[in-house]
Amino acid sequence: MSTILFPAPIFGPVHSRRLGVSLGVNLLPANGKLCSFDCIYCECGYNKDFKTKTPLPTREEVYHALETKLKDMQINGPVPDVITFAGNGEPTIHPHFAEIIDDTLALRNIYCPKAKVSVLSNAAHICKPKVFEALNKVDNNILKLDTIDEGYIRLVDRPVACYSLEKVIECMKAFKGNCVIQTMFLKGKHDNMDVDNTSDKYVLPWIETIKEIAPRQVMIYTIERETPNQNLQKATREELDRIADLLTKEGISVSVSY
Repeated sequence: MSTILFPAPIFGPVHSRRLGVSLGVNLLPANGKLCSFDCIYCECGYNKDFKTKTPLPTREEVYHALETKLKDMQINGPVPDVITFAGNGEPTIHPHFAEIIDDTLALRNIYCPKAKVSVLSNAAHICKPKVFEALNKVDNNILKLDTIDEGYIRLVDRPVACYSLEKVIECMKAFKGNCVIQTMFLKGKHDNMDVDNTSDKYVLPWIETIKEIAPRQVMIYTIERETPNQNLQKATREELDRIADLLTKEGISVSVSY
């Protein structure tokens, strides 16, 4: 199995199929994975296989590395479309996530004012006040919601700590539209259990919850790279298009990545 681990604290730029020219910010160690989920489809692999004792990059290290890279890109290009917090796990678990967001917004305004700041988050920590406030400041607050079936989440997304789907959804609503929901659709088996979430059993209740959250956009996508579980399959173009059409009929803006 091939696995992707990202340099820290800055990587790229890379071309994101959803975001354009993306300069990545990895608030986790470069040599391991730290995440509050342990998704069976994660391109970084399973948590247990990439444990690390390397400390997280400090706020100061992130600031210096980001400023250095933005200066270079300002002169030599390409100018980023987006500065994206992603990397080897969940960015919001960094103890100084909120302060780093403030630093990043300030640096963006100096060196690439047209670029957006995006955070890809599993949403497990959005009910923490400082995390919520920081995410409310960024341009693209992109939150995972693969289903509203908690059993499915525990089978596929596999939260590693205390997790309440009901509470997370309520906190998503509290953004009052200032969020983007991202949802992974896939098929296959895990632990001999079906993980196909493209059927109406999962899609229709999910859409009803999306309507309640009222995000400004929904991003639906499927597997792009190799996954730690070898029994997973991509959702088809037809399945993703069907789900997108259902969202569109409800007046919800949607983007699809095949």
